[in-house]
Amino acid sequence: MAQGPLTLDELARRIGAEVRGDGSRRVRAVRPLEDAGAEDVAFYANPRYRKELQATRACAVILAEDAAGHAPAAASKLVASQPYVSFAKASAIFNPEDRPLAGIHPGASVGTGAEIDPTASIGPLCVVGRGARIGPRTILHPGARVLDEARVGSSCILHSGAVVRERCVLGDRVILQPNAVVGSDGFGFAFDIEGDDDGPMHRKVPQAGIARIEDDVELGACTCVDRATLGETVVGRGTKVDNLVQIAHNVRIGALSLVVAQVGISGSTEIGKGAILAGQAGIVGHLRIGDGARVGAQSGVAHDIPDGETYSGYPAMPHREWLRMSVSLPKVPELLRQVRKLEERVKELEEIARRK
Repeated sequence: MAQGPLTLDELARRIGAEVRGDGSRRVRAVRPLEDAGAEDVAFYANPRYRKELQATRACAVILAEDAAGHAPAAASKLVASQPYVSFAKASAIFNPEDRPLAGIHPGASVGTGAEIDPTASIGPLCVVGRGARIGPRTILHPGARVLDEARVGSSCILHSGAVVRERCVLGDRVILQPNAVVGSDGFGFAFDIEGDDDGPMHRKVPQAGIARIEDDVELGACTCVDRATLGETVVGRGTKVDNLVQIAHNVRIGALSLVVAQVGISGSTEIGKGAILAGQAGIVGHLRIGDGARVGAQSGVAHDIPDGETYSGYPAMPHREWLRMSVSLPKVPELLRQVRKLEERVKELEEIARRK
């Protein structure tokens, strides 16, 4: 249910901002700068949208101190030290998630010995396997599956099609977007040259471990976290993973990291705390990416990255080196042409010298 109107004074108190202007004005919604009207609050952070800020008809704008002077005089300002965080809080106030009623839908399948907290909500076509446990206030949207002996903590949200496979563990307040999978088999195959009657074969290595997702993690749609060959694959507390990400067996990701869409992390790699992996980065196996390290988009990482360093490119290298190389690469064809001409000239001079 949507939040009723709030005064700017009340909204500012709840989002950690300071009102500049009439704090008694009331707002009902958060809208983009260009769409906001007399009962709306808007958000501004990127200078690219300064024209939209100057033209907005919003009742108030959430922004930083150094941007307050660019807002129109008619708009109140909600000045915040962390404008994006304040915007997130405001949006959560005016756009609360609808919560289904507690209980188990008659169209759900619940296995023998499963434990489901009475405050949890299990939707139609959901599966809760034998011996699985579902914590307080957790929501399984239609078609979500928690298989045998898996454990899901409190206040989790599993969207339609999400799967938590056998014996895997979700902490508290974990969100799985549609079709995310926790505990799929790791990609482990031993090449058997002797094979069987049909000759050599790739022999499957049993993936006997689990995947463990710690508190406050969110996994995007169609993201896969493979179970460990032995032991655990771990995604650390507060880490956020975008859509279409592959996290292989025995990977360990530290707390508060960000993994952007289409990243692939190969087996047994360790990602430190607070690391950022940008879109389509590829990490080979058995590496360590340090605490606070950053990996640029489409980078191919084949070596360890120290704490706090930024690497980019293919193959990945320190970011400044990659920038220099990027500037140089377009010049290579012309340099090659010049080298060929010089080689020809050297041959001519050598021939002249030989004749003398």
